[in-house]
Amino acid sequence: MNYLNMVAFGIFPYIAVIVFFVATWVRYDREQYTWKASSSQLLESKMLQRGSKPFHIGIIMVLMGHFVGLLTPVEAWHFLGIHAEFKQLIAMGMGGFFGLICLYGMVILIVRRLANARVRASSSTMDIVVLLMLCVQLLLGLSSIFVSAHHLDGSEMLMLMSWAQNFVTFDAVAAAQSIAPVHWIYKLHVFFGMTLFIAFPFSRLVHIASVPVKYFGRNYQVVRKKAWK
Repeated sequence: MNYLNMVAFGIFPYIAVIVFFVATWVRYDREQYTWKASSSQLLESKMLQRGSKPFHIGIIMVLMGHFVGLLTPVEAWHFLGIHAEFKQLIAMGMGGFFGLICLYGMVILIVRRLANARVRASSSTMDIVVLLMLCVQLLLGLSSIFVSAHHLDGSEMLMLMSWAQNFVTFDAVAAAQSIAPVHWIYKLHVFFGMTLFIAFPFSRLVHIASVPVKYFGRNYQVVRKKAWK
């Protein structure tokens, strides 16, 4: 097996996940005041509203599609009567549809952040970098659809599923072997995706992990009427 392939797809993903969890925990524990999305809506709202909704809808659906598509065992798909060829067509259609929705919103958000002087001044370097990284990752994913169109038998999709499932079961060697034969565009998409895991704890992306569960169990806020004299 190629040594670089083993490092990139058998070892690096675990390093990325470890950094993701450890650095995220440390930031939450030590720097809670930085744990926010840092909204710039007060500086400019029109483009934000136009871009934010399609971006979030698209990226949520794309991520859900990746999670279900890659981690659901082949046997489960066969039980449902869905074979590799049809599953690939679904992935190409749904991924392309929601990917384009996400790209539409992302382009608006990038233009807004770079072209609006007030928003640009309030942006950190990491804000811009992570947005561009997401854009590159999305473009890689959309580009892979054209590659998939040349092999509609679903063979490379099965290899990517094998990589993901071996990865989550901690079989690094089998994972690296599974992904070795796939087209370079898929490999670059996977590698860049794992790199985003490393960037996550050091960017505003941490707000994704914030779910206001404490809100439901907190004490009622006591509001007293003002006594007028």
